[in-house]
Amino acid sequence: MSAFAFHTTPQIVVRPGAAGGIAEIAGGKLGQSVLFVTDKGIRNAGLDQSAIRSLEDAGHKVTVFDAVEADPSLDTLMKSVEAAHACGATGVVALGGGSSLDVAKLTALLAGSGEDIDAAWGVGNAKGPRLPLVLIPTTAGTGSEVTPVSIITVDGEEKRGVSSPVILPDAAILDAELTVSLPAPATAATGIDAMVHAIEAYASKNANNNPVSRMLATQALTLLGANIETAVFSPENLEARGAMLLGSTLAGMAFANSPVAAVHALAYPIGGTFHIPHGLSNALVLPEVLRFNAAEPENGSYRLYAELSPYAFADLEDPGGTQEGCAVFIERIAALSTRIGLPQRLREVGIGEEALPKMASDAMKQTRLLVNNPRHVAEDDALAIYRAAW
Repeated sequence: MSAFAFHTTPQIVVRPGAAGGIAEIAGGKLGQSVLFVTDKGIRNAGLDQSAIRSLEDAGHKVTVFDAVEADPSLDTLMKSVEAAHACGATGVVALGGGSSLDVAKLTALLAGSGEDIDAAWGVGNAKGPRLPLVLIPTTAGTGSEVTPVSIITVDGEEKRGVSSPVILPDAAILDAELTVSLPAPATAATGIDAMVHAIEAYASKNANNNPVSRMLATQALTLLGANIETAVFSPENLEARGAMLLGSTLAGMAFANSPVAAVHALAYPIGGTFHIPHGLSNALVLPEVLRFNAAEPENGSYRLYAELSPYAFADLEDPGGTQEGCAVFIERIAALSTRIGLPQRLREVGIGEEALPKMASDAMKQTRLLVNNPRHVAEDDALAIYRAAW
């Protein structure tokens, strides 16, 4: 067995209604003045109220920063940091989707350490310390509550990341009640996003791919595959919602240590340029990236994809790591995406064929992801994948 290191969030609380007990769960970590990071949609829906009330009733001063948008910009991040300084924040809480959680991670880092964000970009460059940090996801997709990664949009289009165990939160609270009102398209897209995390973690070429991550990836796929359609079509089913939320977190724990690869690298230009939600961006390129990887037998990815079949789809038997089993797995993933109502082609989301060459060029900037892919991806390869997905 190769040497590896495994990092994750030290405290994870899984309980419907747990957000309303945040003061009891983590108030002692956060200090007197809490910056509460979220977005206006969460505020308008009132999903933040139980957590804020819990903190205020326990004597914490809460300052809300609700300007987070999808694919948050560097400007938004720096405004959040300013808000943390202005209120003298002693701790940071985020409640929302991956965008709010990502902004909160870097707010805690920059407000706690005074680091220059330009020095923190990349892998292992953030030094800390950071402010105490608690994350509460409202979507079952990003796994951001257990990952050492934060993604910010720079200069309007480029997705840039900070990856460091320093920004793992002190606690994650998984409250399935917060996900019940998530609309079906978002439930579908974030659910496929979580499945992508598990698939890419399992097959990652990264040297830190390890038995713990692979075990978590398979358990995540078992939960996600069995519950995603129920969560989409029966949104009030709290059991399915809870299974999706836990599956997303387990997939996050997996790829936090065995990092994702070309699916994400090719998804980022779709989100950055055309503002397509991240989960849908992943879903649009997933089948073609898997086919590309599996077409090179020497890298062995087809065996790994085939091995995942019975975890994601309980009616499938273990195909024994064959090319045929891999093909079935990819077709079943694509069919699932269709059944839950997601667009299947780039042209269906308004991307013109003329945009594909620039997207391929932009995808090449995601070197921290591409190095983990089982098969080398050149710019011509990325363009061919985009064309196949168009």
